[in-house]
Amino acid sequence: MTHSHNLLGEPPATLLPANPEADAELAAGTPAAEVAAQHPTVSAAWAALAEEALVGGRTIEAYAYARTGYHRGLDALRRNGWKGFGPVPWSHEPNRGFLRCVTELAKAAEAIGETAEYERCTQLLRDCDPSLAP
Repeated sequence: MTHSHNLLGEPPATLLPANPEADAELAAGTPAAEVAAQHPTVSAAWAALAEEALVGGRTIEAYAYARTGYHRGLDALRRNGWKGFGPVPWSHEPNRGFLRCVTELAKAAEAIGETAEYERCTQLLRDCDPSLAP
């Protein structure tokens, strides 16, 4: 008999809590730098900064912003039970800041020729949510 699923099971999805204040500020158009300064643990603000920097051709800046948001996101994931593996679904809005940071970090790493970092980030995205695989 063959089984098509992992018999050991997969950990439950990690769902980060929302930050309504920071989310409202970003949605209202408050500059991402202001939001990041007021809410430095919110990955979505760092992701917005990284995205803006990449669009503006400031790759190293984008890399730094994305890495900051990535680490803030890892801290939040661990505080919410993540053990370094398991689903972090894009469908859960509060997870998107972290996942956007990983995406932007991968793009910036690829742009500067940091292949190992690019590959690590793209694998992390696939592991978190297979729908995000580049």
